[in-house]
Amino acid sequence: MTFIDSNVPMYLVGANHPHRTDAQRIIESLIASEERLVCDAEVFQEILHRYTAVDRREAIGPAFDLLLSLIDEVFPIEIEDVQRARQIVSGNGSLSARDAIHIAVMERYGIRTIFTFDRDYDRWPGLNRISKP
Repeated sequence: MTFIDSNVPMYLVGANHPHRTDAQRIIESLIASEERLVCDAEVFQEILHRYTAVDRREAIGPAFDLLLSLIDEVFPIEIEDVQRARQIVSGNGSLSARDAIHIAVMERYGIRTIFTFDRDYDRWPGLNRISKP
């Protein structure tokens, strides 16, 4: 099972970016290998936040649609995830709150692999970050 971070659909539907081709190749490889792809509800909130902040609201729909077409399941954010994220950021000052939420959800579901270009996840022990085809 592989967790998909919010930067993946944004690289795929957004303006040209150096990670776009890698994102396409990695997604194709994961799908071809029948990997189960998941995310949490926070990934959708991050897409909303980013495209609203840069006034690219027209990209929200395509990013949502793409993500929904790729993933097998969206996990909810529960209070225990928020409490765990609080512990994570308290013990590791280098992780953002959003990264901590994703890590907490991943821990709850036993997920050890994340597809993201965000190097901050390398700071969390035991995670396997996919970022190259």
